[in-house]
Amino acid sequence: MDFFSFLGDNLQTFLTYTSFANFTLGHAAMIVVGLVFIYLAVAKEFEPMLLIPIGFGILVGNIPFKDAGLQLGIYEQGSVLNILYQGVTSGWYPPLIFLGIGAMTDFSALISNPKLMLIGAAAQFGIFGAYTLALLCGFEPTQAGAIGIIGGADGPTAIFLSSKLAPNLMGAIAISAYSYMALVPVIQPPIMRFLTSKKERLIRMKPPRVVSQTEKIVFPIIGLLLTCFLVPSGLPLLGMLFFGNLLKESGVTRRLAETARGPLIDTITILLGLTVGASTQATQFLTLNSIKIFGLGALSFIIATTAGILFVKFFNLFLGRDNKINPLIGNAGVSAVPDSARISQMVGKEYDPTNYLLMHAMGPNVAGVIGSAVAAGILLGFLG
Repeated sequence: MDFFSFLGDNLQTFLTYTSFANFTLGHAAMIVVGLVFIYLAVAKEFEPMLLIPIGFGILVGNIPFKDAGLQLGIYEQGSVLNILYQGVTSGWYPPLIFLGIGAMTDFSALISNPKLMLIGAAAQFGIFGAYTLALLCGFEPTQAGAIGIIGGADGPTAIFLSSKLAPNLMGAIAISAYSYMALVPVIQPPIMRFLTSKKERLIRMKPPRVVSQTEKIVFPIIGLLLTCFLVPSGLPLLGMLFFGNLLKESGVTRRLAETARGPLIDTITILLGLTVGASTQATQFLTLNSIKIFGLGALSFIIATTAGILFVKFFNLFLGRDNKINPLIGNAGVSAVPDSARISQMVGKEYDPTNYLLMHAMGPNVAGVIGSAVAAGILLGFLG
């Protein structure tokens, strides 16, 4: 009898440690969200390199367990997930992502037509618009700044800034930023069609001029000095972005450039996506603030897209007939590279299959990357 009692007690204790005994509706809701992310990545091919690690991370983070000092969860000091998550909380994953982005980005479209930089700058209005809305919703200034950066459609920048200004909101901000990056093909086209006329959609832009190798080498050096002298607090992101681009364009560091844009960025993307996803534990993530952040993120993204398109329409008032800019590339001012530029091309081809906008859209698209990092530096400088 004592043996069976002992066995029963052990079995009962074991059952208290299983996820079935600690499961809540919140965990179920987050697991559904993770499955949706994976579905969108596999079935719809929405940012699969991001959504699959994040979606699977959400599943990992929402397998409940009894807190018994086993160091399993991402928020338990010393656990494996917590150690990996320190790359997010300490903000060193995002600069390495920017290194890879710089090593894979061709700035030729922007160099050949510098005025496209203004479109990327205009699209950052979504960041400061969302910042204002977040303040009106009752968030503290530092939290509002971290939320506003979602409008830049730049996941690494959102993680970097939130790690400095609002670490307690990082999970919601990161998931929101990457969600809207993945939904670029859904969100932007209706806005683009609504804000442009058929005549404007048919505008043909002059082919970009050929950019010399010297210009490509000089650009990241001048870009670094100009942006970081203006906004030194953006140095971790901007410095790595321009460094990666110099590795690519110098022509003498091919191995380093290939490592930065290949194995390194792939490794960091896996770790960042998985740990950001795992940080969405239902007990920590499902709050009213998270819901507000998702709403504000959507508004900031819409504002950014709208601002980019409307700026082109306004700018065209001052340009000659032969130098007009197709406003369909205004959406590319957000820094979701290269998806927003592809959307410009896709929508443009609906109205004129022979009008190729991709090469032009890449100008404001890469300008948006620089612009979002500068905006993050400004917010960090004022609020940090």
